[in-house]
Amino acid sequence: MIVGCPKELKNGETRVAITPVGASELVRAGHSVLVETGAGEGSGFSDEDYRCRGADVVQWATGLWARADLVVKVKEPEPSEYDHLREGLILFAFLHLAPNRTLTEILLRAGVTALAYETVRLPSGELPLLSPMSEIAGRMSVISGAYYLGYQQGGSGCLVSGAPGALPASVVIVGGGTVGLNAAKMAAGLGSRVTILDIDGARMRHLSDVLPANCVTLFSDPAALERSLATADLLIGALLVRGAVAPKVVTKDLMRTMPFRSVAVDVAVDQGGCFETTRPTTHQSPVYTEDGVVHYAVLNMPAAYPRTATAALTNATLPYILEIADKGIIKAVQDHVSLREGVNTWQGRLTCSAVAESQQVECHPLWD
Repeated sequence: MIVGCPKELKNGETRVAITPVGASELVRAGHSVLVETGAGEGSGFSDEDYRCRGADVVQWATGLWARADLVVKVKEPEPSEYDHLREGLILFAFLHLAPNRTLTEILLRAGVTALAYETVRLPSGELPLLSPMSEIAGRMSVISGAYYLGYQQGGSGCLVSGAPGALPASVVIVGGGTVGLNAAKMAAGLGSRVTILDIDGARMRHLSDVLPANCVTLFSDPAALERSLATADLLIGALLVRGAVAPKVVTKDLMRTMPFRSVAVDVAVDQGGCFETTRPTTHQSPVYTEDGVVHYAVLNMPAAYPRTATAALTNATLPYILEIADKGIIKAVQDHVSLREGVNTWQGRLTCSAVAESQQVECHPLWD
């Protein structure tokens, strides 16, 4: 199979979908790897690094897309890439289709077999390709939030760790999954007072067991949210519904109850965001202020740390890429139930129920 890895075009995206070592593994398995020139630069990989590992470095994205059987990306195709989408192409990337009906319709019209990293699911329920980025985004949410709490950045001037004789910040995390756990670890390690809100009793018991004493859990209901937000210096949105649009649990009215110049980081922004006041931002212009609250809602947060993020992502994705390349897409999804969960579009049909429900369109199960 010919595997193509184009340069990412999304604003501020510095990750790459295949490392030179990953390329060598594919070549060793008998496949051809095409890498667009400059694709790895943001992650610290030169064109020569790929050539030394057996990949062909190509000058133009158009030729790469036309020749490849399987295109692997980090983020979803940008509008300038839509013309490259064609029948028979296999696309493997973070797609986040639920809030993006335009891209969904384009993939369906083009007849692309599109698999989303974020919907690949193990029988245990774990999301093995999303988890590494969720871990990074959760940790980043505290780092970024702490920075924007600085008075010169528009924040209240509260240091998250506090200081001798001065209280630490109050950090409120909505959602106790992978993002929430990693945000809590980071915030707790800095000495903050941490509150995690969730609706899963078993998950809250687990969080209570593994997190330090400066972290408390609360059942998430409107009253608990209102009490927590009233004193929150930093709010982190960490909700995930696999493949679906995130629920807007923090309304505009609730956001207005937060202290003046507090900071809200919405990690769920790729799935539409879990704050009613969220609108997507970029690494070049990451924040805006609404109702006195500084909002950070960058669509591709882990791209700020591409050396770490690329390594973590490709360690997880490479076995699945090899599975598709070695067996072909039909055999791979027949043999691998986790990979089958990742299929969002197949030969002009929408096959992911969560995306279909979010867009209120018909879903066609994969083997119908």
